[in-house]
Amino acid sequence: MTDDPNWPRSSAWLSGDRDRARTAAIAVLGVPIRRGSISGGRFDLAPGAVRSALGRFSTWDGERDLGAVRAVDLGDLDVASQTVEEARHTIERSIGEAPGRAPLVLLGGDNSITWAAASALSAEGGPVGLITLDAHHDLRGTDHGISNGAPVRALLEDGTIAGGNVWQIGIQPFANSPAYAAVATDHGIHVTRPEEVRARGIGSVMDDALADLDARCDVIYVDLDVDVLDRAFAPACPGARPGGLLPWEVHEAARLAGAHPKVRAMDLVEIDPERDVADVTVLNAARCLLGFAAGVATRKSAD
Repeated sequence: MTDDPNWPRSSAWLSGDRDRARTAAIAVLGVPIRRGSISGGRFDLAPGAVRSALGRFSTWDGERDLGAVRAVDLGDLDVASQTVEEARHTIERSIGEAPGRAPLVLLGGDNSITWAAASALSAEGGPVGLITLDAHHDLRGTDHGISNGAPVRALLEDGTIAGGNVWQIGIQPFANSPAYAAVATDHGIHVTRPEEVRARGIGSVMDDALADLDARCDVIYVDLDVDVLDRAFAPACPGARPGGLLPWEVHEAARLAGAHPKVRAMDLVEIDPERDVADVTVLNAARCLLGFAAGVATRKSAD
C-alpha cells in the first residue's frame, strides 16, 4: 500500500506511542486465549489480525481525527496456552495497570476473557454493569470450566454482576435454547433481539442500556462478540448465523459505548482469522475499535 502523509493510517496511530507510562485517552491490550472455546478456532491469532486491519483505515471519522487522541498499545499477554482461569490474575493485573485508567479495548481471544476482565473491574469497587452485543446468552454451565459459552453465567455465579445489571443486545433466534433463555429470565437479564434493534434503532437500544446501567452502576463493561453480526459480515466467527445485526449497527454501538464516561472497557472476541473471507470480519472488528475510540474522543476528559 502506498503511504500518503496526508492520509494517516490508523495502524500508525495505534503503534506510534509505546510509552506505557504516558497518560492515554485509550489503551489496547491483546488477550489471545483460545483454550476455553467450545467451538474451536485460532482465536489467538485475532489480536494481530485486527491490528493489521487498522492499516486499511485512516484516522479521520468525518468529524474528528483520532490522531489527536492519545493511544497506547500494551501488546499481547502471554496467555494463549492457558485457560481463562489460569490467566485470570494476569488479565486482572494488566487491566489494573492500564495507563491513567484509560478506557481499554481488549482484543480476544475467545469470549471467556469477558469473565476475567469484568471481574477485574469489580475488584476496583462498586457495582459493575455489563452490556453484551452477542448472538448468544453465554449462560452455559461452568461445571467443567469457564468456556466461551459461559462467561455471563460465571459472572452471575461469582456474584460479580447482578442479573438486573446485564443487558444483552442481538440475541438471535435459533442460536440459543429454552434452558438458557430461562436462566436469563430468572436472573432479570434484559434481552433485546435483532428484530427489536431494527424496529427501535441501535441508538435507542444502546441509550436505554447505558442510561439504565449509569443510574445503578459505577462502571460499565461492554462485551462485543463479533458473532452478533450477520454471518455474511462475520465468516471468521464460528457462532455467527444469518439474521444478525448489520455492520453499521455494531459500529454505532461501539461508538456510543466509547462515548459514555462510565464505560471502562470493551472487548472484541470470537474471531478466527483463518476462517475469514476477504478480511471482512477483521475489518469489521477494526472498525469497531476505531468507533469506540471515536466515542472516547468525545468525552470531556479525552486528550
